[in-house]
Amino acid sequence: MAETETQDTPSLTKEAKVTRQLLLEAAEALFAAKGFDGTSIRDITTKANRNTAAVNYFFGDKRELYEELFRLRLGEIRDSRLRAIEAVMQKKPTLEELFFVYCVDFLKPFADPQHSERLMKLMFREMAESRLPKNMFFDELAAPVLAAMEKAIAIICPAIDKHDAMMSVLSLTGQLVHILQSNVLFEKAQGHSITSINMDESIDHIVKFSVAGIMAYAKGDKK
Repeated sequence: MAETETQDTPSLTKEAKVTRQLLLEAAEALFAAKGFDGTSIRDITTKANRNTAAVNYFFGDKRELYEELFRLRLGEIRDSRLRAIEAVMQKKPTLEELFFVYCVDFLKPFADPQHSERLMKLMFREMAESRLPKNMFFDELAAPVLAAMEKAIAIICPAIDKHDAMMSVLSLTGQLVHILQSNVLFEKAQGHSITSINMDESIDHIVKFSVAGIMAYAKGDKK
């Protein structure tokens, strides 16, 4: 995984940046596998091959390390989605093209099987255990991306009001999350057509289904 820096890291020495990154990578793997409570500072520093004081030096404590890890990952996902939305809007897209770009970028972090499994476990563990500040997911990821999508939909389809646009984006996102979960759940299953559905086919279906739904809203048909 590429080295990730925050506003504080440029002042660090090269060796310190390496140590900080190793701690983040070790923490990510362990938190995903064992959860927050099941992971100790010693586990993290042992896996990173650094001394136990390193976590306190760079992050303060285990909870702050956990929060920083999520802040970085959520920030990476947010910035990628915002760039994708901005880029496609410069081309005066159709609604289908906007949704397609959103779907592709949404699934991009999960393209690498090893990274995908770790990231999904990390996210779903947090949903179950809830160790982050209450509004972190919303403030760091959901709100900025939702605002950008609402604005884009309003430009493409002025007849759709903000609430309907928001509900459509939430529906689109929910379908994508479900596809990711289904791939994990059914990956070793055999004997059913659902096991042969690939991501390209899933994106095509989700986009067409979602566009049809939002266009029904535009026509005033909410039944």
